[in-house]
Amino acid sequence: MNYELIVRSSSQQVDFALLKDGKLIELHKEAEDNKYSVGDVFISKVRKTVPGLNAAFVNVGYEKDAFLHYHDLGPKILSTLDFVKRVSTGKLRDYSLKEFPLQKEIDKNGTINDAIKNNQSILVQIVKEPISTKGPRISSELSLAGRYIVLVPFSDRVSISQKIESNEEKERLKRLIQSIRPKGFGVIIRTVAEGKKVAELDRDLQNLIDRWTAMCKKLHRAHLPSKVLSEMNRGSSIIRDLLNDSFSAIHIDDETLFYQIKDYVQAIAPKQENIVKLYDAKIPIFEKFGIERQIKTSFGKTVSGAKGSYLVIEHTEALHVIDVNSGNRSNKSNTQEDTALEVNLLAASEVARQLRLRDMGGIIVVDFIDMAKAEHRKKLFNHLRDEMSDDKAKHKILPPSKFGLIQITRQRVRPEVNIKTREINPNSGESDEIEAPIVVVQKIGEELKKLVNKDYKKITLNTHPFIAAFLTKGFPSVRTKWFLEHKQWIRIQPRDAYTYLEYHFQDDKGNDI
Repeated sequence: MNYELIVRSSSQQVDFALLKDGKLIELHKEAEDNKYSVGDVFISKVRKTVPGLNAAFVNVGYEKDAFLHYHDLGPKILSTLDFVKRVSTGKLRDYSLKEFPLQKEIDKNGTINDAIKNNQSILVQIVKEPISTKGPRISSELSLAGRYIVLVPFSDRVSISQKIESNEEKERLKRLIQSIRPKGFGVIIRTVAEGKKVAELDRDLQNLIDRWTAMCKKLHRAHLPSKVLSEMNRGSSIIRDLLNDSFSAIHIDDETLFYQIKDYVQAIAPKQENIVKLYDAKIPIFEKFGIERQIKTSFGKTVSGAKGSYLVIEHTEALHVIDVNSGNRSNKSNTQEDTALEVNLLAASEVARQLRLRDMGGIIVVDFIDMAKAEHRKKLFNHLRDEMSDDKAKHKILPPSKFGLIQITRQRVRPEVNIKTREINPNSGESDEIEAPIVVVQKIGEELKKLVNKDYKKITLNTHPFIAAFLTKGFPSVRTKWFLEHKQWIRIQPRDAYTYLEYHFQDDKGNDI
């Protein structure tokens, strides 16, 4: 398994593409004007409490007030409020929490008015970015994420990632953290801490303590609302959460960003510093690594899969629906049931990739091809679960229902990645939109593969001159690649009478096939 991170910088935003064995699995954008990222901490003011919702609306400076539910206050909210009041007024200058007296925890079944009041100053953290017509979702239970640990102020708990399976390793890590944990702070040990020495954990802990201290210094006489702690930029946070021995390269096309990320990798993983590389070729970086092509073919309503199968993805306000179709693929399996299983397994892998790539959240319903055998349905469920195991977003998958539907819930913390893949129809007099040409070229390639499998010889492709030129020009051209793959030379005939994306295959006798 080989991971690569490709970083493209422009004047307005930075794009991050994560590749797994050359295939695009995540795409992130970091705009210059994004002021409300997940992890940002604000000193803000409670606008009003709403007992009917057991929640409060908080002014964090966004056009819509942020939503704070009672359960997101955290059990130590009274300690947090007391700390903010003392620091803001200058009565407390020691931010270490060693001598700070913690208040009693609030009742988990209590009401919002028992904990906070209108116009009260409160420290909150963004847990879900503004989506659609809704403001940010926030929490007053703060957490500062590092490379190996997460620091939780006003707590004394030490928790360990459930993905660390070894009980001996859990005990070792817990013992190490207990020996270096400062009083007044809880710690969550992340999966990547497995096997790490105390010096690395301590360095990560001290970095987080420094960030906490810098944030507290901003609280004194801060105007409300204002951001007092920014989550690190998207590139650094991706590297922090995902960097491991599977990463082979991080390519960056901006020199300033290159040095920033190189310094960060040097700080958290010195042995992998040499994988950060500056890209300075004339070909745009996303073109060089085939990302633009993958974007065009992965974000449409219809997504082509392996062996002729395809997905149809529909979005509504309430949920996402994905339909699995076998297409007109050649059936090499013995029975219809085996064909359904094969297509479903391929589709499950693509569904897992699409959820990460588009960052789809909420409720997702997948309509797989019906299968009669219970063991096949179980195999599909286990395969989908395995494919989604490395998805960092919290998710839950239910077994297939009686109707053959698999329901998934996936955490949504930022707006879904939505890239338009349809283009204006260039044919005169046409006002509608069409699929991008590169998508049509992919469809031509898929149809050609089926024709070759059916033993058609001397195939001719009739198409618009623009598409014909795209297929034949350059080295190696698309047609040359077809020849190497199928061991058959395809004759391409430009047809001026065709519309831009019209094409037809003909056999050696000139009959349409």
